[in-house]
Amino acid sequence: MNKIEIKYCKKCRWLMRSSWMAQELLSTFENELDEVSLLPGEGGIFEMFANGTLIWSRKEKGGFPEITELKQLVRDVIAPDKDLGCIDRKATKSVS
Repeated sequence: MNKIEIKYCKKCRWLMRSSWMAQELLSTFENELDEVSLLPGEGGIFEMFANGTLIWSRKEKGGFPEITELKQLVRDVIAPDKDLGCIDRKATKSVS
């Protein structure tokens, strides 16, 4: 069972950001994801877990992920062989 958890600070009003990210992930990984949970918290928390593995922490990274980076991080945990189309091609182009 593939599961994403998004822990966000309700006092910082990050519900909209969290729900938008959840929607993007559900659209991209519609066949791979079984569950996406939004977990309200406090203290400026914004963390994302894929199958229990921390893939993003605002405190550690100093901000929020770009949606393309987030999709790659999720893919690497839940569907490593999935082609993300133009997202992957963009990453390849920027390396050269």
